[in-house]
Amino acid sequence: MITKRIDDTSVSIIPEESDDLFTLRRVIRKGDRLIGDTTRVIKQEKDFSRPDKGERVNIRVALDVEKISIDEVVDRLRVQGTIVESDSESVRKGSHHSMTLKIGEAVTLVKNRWNEIDKKLIFEKTEHGNFLLVGIDTSDCGLGRLSGTHLKLIPNLYSGASGKRYKSKFNIEEFFKDVSGGISSLIRDGDTIVIFGPGETKRRLSNFLPDVPVLKSHKIQVIEGIDSSGEDGIYTFIKSEIMKQTLTTSKMAKVSSIIDEVMLRANKKSKKFTMGFEETRNANDVGAVEALIFSDKIFEQHDEDMIIEFINQAESKGVQVYAVDSTTDAGLRVSSLGGIISLLRFSIQG
Repeated sequence: MITKRIDDTSVSIIPEESDDLFTLRRVIRKGDRLIGDTTRVIKQEKDFSRPDKGERVNIRVALDVEKISIDEVVDRLRVQGTIVESDSESVRKGSHHSMTLKIGEAVTLVKNRWNEIDKKLIFEKTEHGNFLLVGIDTSDCGLGRLSGTHLKLIPNLYSGASGKRYKSKFNIEEFFKDVSGGISSLIRDGDTIVIFGPGETKRRLSNFLPDVPVLKSHKIQVIEGIDSSGEDGIYTFIKSEIMKQTLTTSKMAKVSSIIDEVMLRANKKSKKFTMGFEETRNANDVGAVEALIFSDKIFEQHDEDMIIEFINQAESKGVQVYAVDSTTDAGLRVSSLGGIISLLRFSIQG
């Protein structure tokens, strides 16, 4: 998340990842003010125009927040409120409006009072590392960007090497050019390129990429032990022990380790874990929670505002809090365990 403090009450924010939108959901509250670009249908008032027709125009508004919610699409937040300022004379102050917050789009958040959890979430930078994952073989290549615990994939790239008419003409460097183009479209500053797959193709690609101008500054890691390529290879890597060992700084590695520890404790009949909201809330009430993971599934099962209040309260007590979504196996696992799990410092009886 890119942030710039404007004054004591205002900060400019550009969410860069899905995790940033989860953070904004936890920070923005009723009574705050959001300033940003949006669209609105302006009713036509010309003679003979149909009263139900209008033109959708781009406007900039200041919105007093009344309600905020996670959209069905994880990469968006929906904010509803009252317009208090607008750069369009056609937009009436005091009218209700819904603004959608998206990755890469700047907004300004104004609060009368910034509490400690808000300051921590917005201003404290936690470096988890972001990774461009490449699962490659001579026949195909899968590309995905792992940012926090969110995975964005693009469709597999195919070399054509397996087709009969390509056997005598196949040039691996032409395939590598296609792959490097795909990498360039996904990668961002600071990303580490992680390459894996069967055979030696991954090493040949790692030698090819430093010659691509836009990729010169990126660190490249070649990983052994993943014997599949394409999307299947990426999913295999994310679920593997190898991922936790090699991407130790990643948020995904930390989350996967917590989930595995919860399952281990469950198998050992330990009481030092929770699954589901009620268990986790009860444990947090007595200060037992050490770390918790929640998925977007939890908002389908319980009141969203109540969950956000609980999560913020837990983090204010020093609990490590992680959000996951259904783009990865970790998110699906947490969703299947009640949408929220935790590790406990001590056992809870009952």
